Amino acid sequence: MPAKKAADSGKAAVEKAAAGRGAAKEPAAKEPVRKGAAARKPESRTALVRRARRINRELAEIYPYAHPELDFENPFQLVVATVLSAQTTDLRVNQTTPALFAKYPTPEDLAAADPEEVEEILRPTGFFRAKTKSVMGLSKALVEEFGGEVPGRLEDLVKLPGVGRKTAFVVLGNAFGRPGITVDTHFQRLVRRWRWTEATEPDKIEAAVGGLFPKSDWTMLSHHVIFHGRRICHARKPACGACPIAPLCPAYGEGETDPEKAKKLLKYEKGGFPGQRLNPPQSYLDAGGRPAPPLGAG
Repeated sequence: MPAKKAADSGKAAVEKAAAGRGAAKEPAAKEPVRKGAAARKPESRTALVRRARRINRELAEIYPYAHPELDFENPFQLVVATVLSAQTTDLRVNQTTPALFAKYPTPEDLAAADPEEVEEILRPTGFFRAKTKSVMGLSKALVEEFGGEVPGRLEDLVKLPGVGRKTAFVVLGNAFGRPGITVDTHFQRLVRRWRWTEATEPDKIEAAVGGLFPKSDWTMLSHHVIFHGRRICHARKPACGACPIAPLCPAYGEGETDPEKAKKLLKYEKGGFPGQRLNPPQSYLDAGGRPAPPLGAG
């Protein structure tokens, strides 16, 4: 075959092959570049456990003073304060409970109280009528069924009026030293952002996350995650640019990524502001935290 004819034939063959591979198609639009862990391939179970535990270790270094942000001196005060914290801030509860516990220091006292007087004290916490009914009801149950003592078992705590699994685990973990995961709104938001689970129901989130960590870590894990949610990884505008665990976060970029702008979004002691407890642990104060002002302090 003459050289020119062979070349032409070869060129046609190449063009035909290219057409068969879809060369005539328009190039696909490029996917946006994702930062952080989201740029990686789907995680194996082992990789997820490693990343989750690394996040917890990082948070433990960021918040070495993490603690319950409700003031309490005993299990009774903690269970009441936790019930009151629904639909309000821990700060507002901490500003309100000193007057409540000064007047009604025991379950017996609160169970026998005048509901209208309790309502007036609890008014600043919102939903004060329902909360009055709950705290007086649980106080009565403690007196009648548990000898005036807060029980240290999950199955007993959840029988008390106004006490669900979240409240029960707060009490078990912080008043009795028994491990539990507190699935509040902050916890739910962050573990989903971190892709630890896709579950939306609290009990399923609790089970999924609990399976990633040893039981001994559960209580402090809850504090670390909730602290981070309140201070940096906010619901509406997370401070991504000021987040120390950004390289591990699949949701990096959902919030403000500019470091200087992100710093302005930081809350509580991370932003230089008071915390939520009037009487915080000494470790929090040693780390530069400031206690919250009492009710009416301005």
